[in-house]
Amino acid sequence: MAYTKEQVSKLPSQPGVYRFLNKEGKIIYVGKAKNLRKRIASYFNKSSVPNRKTLRMVWEVSKIECTVVNSEFDALLLENNLIKKNQPRYNIRLKDDKSFPYIWVPDERFPRIMSIRNKHNYQGGTFYGPYANVVAMKNVLDLIRKLHSIRVCTYNLSEQNIEKRKFKVCLEYHIGNCKGPCEGLQTQNDYDGDIEQAHNILKGNLGQVKSYFKRKMHEASKILNFELAQSMKERLDLLEKFQARTTIVNPRITDLDVCCIHSDQKYAFINYMRIKNGALETSQSTQVTKKLDEDDNEIMTKVLFEFRQRFNSNSKEILTNTAIDWEINGVSITVPQRGDKKTLIDLAKKNALYYKKKFYEGKQEIGRKKDRVLEILKSDLNLKTLPVRIECFDNSNIQGAYPVASMVHFKNGKPLKKEYRHYNIKSVTGPDDFASMYEVVTRRYKRLLDENKPLPNLIVIDGGKGQLNAACQGLVDLKIYGSMPVIGIAKRLEEIYFPHDQYPVYIEKKSPSLRLLQHLRDEAHRFAITFHRNQRSRKSIGTELEMIPGIGPQTADRLLRKFKSVKKIRAVTEVELAVVVGASKAARLKQYFELDGEPE
Repeated sequence: MAYTKEQVSKLPSQPGVYRFLNKEGKIIYVGKAKNLRKRIASYFNKSSVPNRKTLRMVWEVSKIECTVVNSEFDALLLENNLIKKNQPRYNIRLKDDKSFPYIWVPDERFPRIMSIRNKHNYQGGTFYGPYANVVAMKNVLDLIRKLHSIRVCTYNLSEQNIEKRKFKVCLEYHIGNCKGPCEGLQTQNDYDGDIEQAHNILKGNLGQVKSYFKRKMHEASKILNFELAQSMKERLDLLEKFQARTTIVNPRITDLDVCCIHSDQKYAFINYMRIKNGALETSQSTQVTKKLDEDDNEIMTKVLFEFRQRFNSNSKEILTNTAIDWEINGVSITVPQRGDKKTLIDLAKKNALYYKKKFYEGKQEIGRKKDRVLEILKSDLNLKTLPVRIECFDNSNIQGAYPVASMVHFKNGKPLKKEYRHYNIKSVTGPDDFASMYEVVTRRYKRLLDENKPLPNLIVIDGGKGQLNAACQGLVDLKIYGSMPVIGIAKRLEEIYFPHDQYPVYIEKKSPSLRLLQHLRDEAHRFAITFHRNQRSRKSIGTELEMIPGIGPQTADRLLRKFKSVKKIRAVTEVELAVVVGASKAARLKQYFELDGEPE
């Protein structure tokens, strides 16, 4: 399980949608929540995991992505879109093509307000939705009908039909829910005023409606009409509880892209949202490392182009929080300053800021993890200082032939490859690992002392007591023994040896400090073996060149340094060879290769 309680506690405590991804980066589950932190934390609490399937899903989670939205209803809509699009393995509901309801206000005289399922079957008018919560939608409709006299009949209330007295008032008129426009008892202007207020409620402009309820409630209380006051309070509570508008509060907003950027000196954080058919379909955040003198305009242009390609967006309108120099035929790019479109930009900014916070917390977590490993290593080895810089040595030879050694350098628990060094053993003849270790350690630290460079915090020797003692003798001869700790690590049982201690120390097999020491040892071994193979290959090729009369080891080495291989030496001209080894030897080389023929 990749996530800890500490990591989950840093998630936002806001409504939104969460996505669980496996190690391959594939979405395996999509969910929504009123409070993202609490909901996701419940998965990682063993006592609350309901079944084996959920437990298995949690163990597959390698990454969690979150999108913050304005309300739980927005979360349900986005969840629905993501499940249908990605078909996650562990989502069993919402995989069908179920359509959410809309509220429709048709273009007609004395327009009705009604709920519909498939808006493509209806022409003209204004659509609100989709609504993820049907109960909430019905409560809003009920609220509108209690506040305003909106007809529910299907009569064609044309001027001619009303003048001819073609219709009669129904029960809705007699119980006070309708003012009788069918008989001309309510004017068109009066009815349109009620419709305008209904539009405000559906758009989410609820301030005036709330003020109206509060005023009526206080007025009723003053005249001791507690029944009416309670009715007003219930309506106000209903309005507060079921504020069921979607993220797209203006029904005229249909298909568009929203892209917001927030940057600091080193990074830019971008959130992209795709709005389709009036609903939030996709939300994606990313981070970009800024180049020298690269401004938000350049970054936004590049990232927005990539997002539109990735999500196959052909929307004709793009909303951003910064002006960009990108002209696309038929596409308008605007920076909204107010209204519903500005609300979308604010939501995108909220997600970009959340992604920035998560990004920097992740970097801090990596730093803390490195420090924790070094602290554990310090404790396991009983060191006085934190081993920030560690150097590890290893030898490599085949029965004493081509002896080489390597030194790898780790800083903060990670390889620092620019500090790696390899050595040709010069003073040792035959297979003598102890003498080779003495030579390479002495050469390394004599140079550091001569160049007045800092010594490492820990030296690791790949080998047992013999190699460790040889390394320590080298430090003694340099008069720096004791200024830094030295240990040896034996391969067979992962034994840790200390100087002047005949008994090894065993670190717990699962300890991160032992894994770090193993990484050091394996990296030093890899680096030594690679260098040894290269040297062996080079020497064998050099031997072939030395078979040519007049070509000695130094000349062969000079040729190989310049041309890298015998094949390339064959291919160059005599003039090019003469520049390296002189005219006489160049002629001998060309003559030899001509007689030898082309290699098979």
